[in-house]
Amino acid sequence: MLIFLFQTIWLFIDDLAGKGLDIFIIAKFLFYVMPSLMEKVLPLTVLLASILTFGSFAEHYEFAAMKASGISLQRAMRSLIVFVMILGLVVFYFANSVIPAAEQKIYNLRKNISQVKPSTAIVEGAFSDLEGTDMNMKVDRKYGEKERFLDNVVIHRKSKTKINNTVIKANSGELISSEGSDILQLVLRDGNYYEEIIKKKSTENRKQPFAKSSFEVYTIYQDISKLDVDLEKDRDVTTDKMKNVLRLIKDADSIKINNISVVKTFSKSIYNRMGAFQKLSSTDSLAKTKMLNVSDDSIAFRKKIIDTLNIVNLFKVYQQDQIINAAHNNTTNIVNSIDSKKNEIDRRFKIYNLHILSLHKKFALALSCIILFFVGAPLGAIIRKGGIGLPMIIAILLFLTYYFIGVFAENYAKEGSMSPVLGGWTSTLVMLPLGIFLTIRATADKGLIDLGGIPQFFKNIFKKITSFFKQKNKK
Repeated sequence: MLIFLFQTIWLFIDDLAGKGLDIFIIAKFLFYVMPSLMEKVLPLTVLLASILTFGSFAEHYEFAAMKASGISLQRAMRSLIVFVMILGLVVFYFANSVIPAAEQKIYNLRKNISQVKPSTAIVEGAFSDLEGTDMNMKVDRKYGEKERFLDNVVIHRKSKTKINNTVIKANSGELISSEGSDILQLVLRDGNYYEEIIKKKSTENRKQPFAKSSFEVYTIYQDISKLDVDLEKDRDVTTDKMKNVLRLIKDADSIKINNISVVKTFSKSIYNRMGAFQKLSSTDSLAKTKMLNVSDDSIAFRKKIIDTLNIVNLFKVYQQDQIINAAHNNTTNIVNSIDSKKNEIDRRFKIYNLHILSLHKKFALALSCIILFFVGAPLGAIIRKGGIGLPMIIAILLFLTYYFIGVFAENYAKEGSMSPVLGGWTSTLVMLPLGIFLTIRATADKGLIDLGGIPQFFKNIFKKITSFFKQKNKK
């Protein structure tokens, strides 16, 4: 847990360091992160503990004493098997109840920190929407005490209708706030101001009125009383990681039905716009082909006539250009509509995949602890080595294999390249045959790799070849 906590601190160092946060807030953030780390910590812990324990038993010949007393490996493992089964149920409860609640707390805490400390919500090199304000800001660099100084500031201010009609650019800026005050001052230096003026009469708006100016110093006063919120304030946003099994099943069904509805509606719209595959009326021009004296058996000849029939030639020259241009424009518009809709549909199905993936990962996590025990315990009995040397290396290698298989499978499942159900179970299913194989080998008191009679087979061949050449030399 300590190792993964250090990794988490490294990942979130930008959110935590230099923001003026108390140690209590940082400790609370790490406390909320700990449950979500359990899905990495628990499998590794079970695997490592089982290898160390049973490796130590075998190294000190305790298994030999057990077997001499008539106690088999399965009987020696019986109490731990019961313990691991109970642990699996506890892990499932943890994944179903505690981890979703912790994810919600982490999300709320991070968003509320951004509100209490506005500078933390400003991302370098990208536009940041400052919640509770009417500004959307981009800066190239933040520096100084509490990152109060800004370089190359671009601000879009929103109107009451949420339209960005004001743009302010400045070479530098400074955030100034005093303790106990609800007013935040943003002092901008050496910049320009541009605003589109919206008139009440639409006829005046056709002239596109605007106002622009340049300034040496321009101060924006922003009321941040709304930002003075409790860090524990709950939000309505919920993602797949914040839901339990029942909620995931319900939402996944709703998302699937909604996705199918969206695809059907869009397909019907494209179908109607194309006008393709419509039933031909009896007066259609192609019906004239029936007047040709062609037998029904001459399919190839009839196809040749239809292929050479150019409907466009039935119109005048200037009408032909109009028809071709209209067809081209219509096709281009349809293709553009499909391309733009494709991103939305991909995003919708990705959300569905994430829900299915999160649902099955909860069950897979509980089962993985049990399977990895049946990997680690027999492996420790086979290698007959305790301590934190070789067993630690083997445990880490097995865990990395398990972890990276899971990561790749999840990424493929999110993008729809493989089933999200399989994506959630892949790493666990890969370890299952290994656990069965090792348990069988340890029960039969065999080594990790049994070459059987292969060495003796080659020895016999070598002896025959040697005796053959000896006889030949004697002759």
